[in-house]
Amino acid sequence: MTKIKPIAIHLPQFHPIPENDAWWGKGFTEWTNVTKAQPRFEGHYQPHLPADLGFYDLRLEEARLAQEALAKQYGIYGFCYYHYWFNGKRVLNEPLDRKLQNPKEDFPFMLCWANENWTRAWDGKDNDVLLKQSYSPEDDLAHMRWLCSNVFSDSRYIKVGNKPVFAIYRQELFPDIKKTIHSWRQIAKEEFGFDDLYLCVMESFNQHVNPNDYGFDAAIEFSAHQVIRNKVEVKRKRFSLMKHNGETIDYRDFELGVAQAIARTLPDYKLYRSVTPSWDNSARKGSKGIVAVGSSPELYESWLYKVATGFKAYSNDENFLFINAWNEWAEGNHLEPCTKYGHAYLEATKKVLHKIEG
Repeated sequence: MTKIKPIAIHLPQFHPIPENDAWWGKGFTEWTNVTKAQPRFEGHYQPHLPADLGFYDLRLEEARLAQEALAKQYGIYGFCYYHYWFNGKRVLNEPLDRKLQNPKEDFPFMLCWANENWTRAWDGKDNDVLLKQSYSPEDDLAHMRWLCSNVFSDSRYIKVGNKPVFAIYRQELFPDIKKTIHSWRQIAKEEFGFDDLYLCVMESFNQHVNPNDYGFDAAIEFSAHQVIRNKVEVKRKRFSLMKHNGETIDYRDFELGVAQAIARTLPDYKLYRSVTPSWDNSARKGSKGIVAVGSSPELYESWLYKVATGFKAYSNDENFLFINAWNEWAEGNHLEPCTKYGHAYLEATKKVLHKIEG
């Protein structure tokens, strides 16, 4: 059996940047939202607070090395970093830039371009845009040249053969994604000597996208959205710890979402499966957040096992399984140890990988 390569999606927003200072206040990082979270009903697990790694700053080599060491210890193959590019302007890039300059950080990695507007509502929509995502043929060329020169050429970058793996979060936002992909592939092959690119489309916002229709090589299941499809309406007044009586909490049935994900009929195109530890983004969105109920390390372990055992690698290099996410703390969605569960999610990951690899 070809060994599965688990890749954990990684959020770099754990260091201050000038833009966040201006928009949210001096010194803002993702920890700002995490630490101010409060329980919204009796038994609600908030705030999610880090255990082993503490409130790290990803500008620090020690923090990045500690993340890599922990991931290696529990069988994670590599990280998929979110990449933010706005017509040549990059944000939240400091952790990656420092890694690229540091040979001690030997952990494999790839990028996923979070190609949507950066808005005050954290939803990528057009209300109150802080950084607008726009597209042009000129930017397509500049972006891919920058990636090939500075990132894809790195020996640690995850590839399928001599094809760098690059994911797009929302393909539907491009004016002509087929044209963009064609130009990207030309640059990678003709100007930089790669055999090609290995391009993946994320199934974000519950969209099942056939990658072959657009010129991608494969799709990646975005499990964080898959497990929050089922609404459960519950009024706050049922609970004793509510401060704003009568407000409706947006509950989602995590267990049902997992069952549906497991039962999914697999398509005839290349699809990399994904699993999610838990979900609760009320730390980030407050009363407008979504709280998924029913998650646990045991459920995560069962889900991971069923997905992993049902996956047949497409080749010796095409054997990825995505975990979404490594450190989305403000979404209550993290493999990193927390004060409630400790290493339970990491132990579950290691246990499953040990089982399937014999």
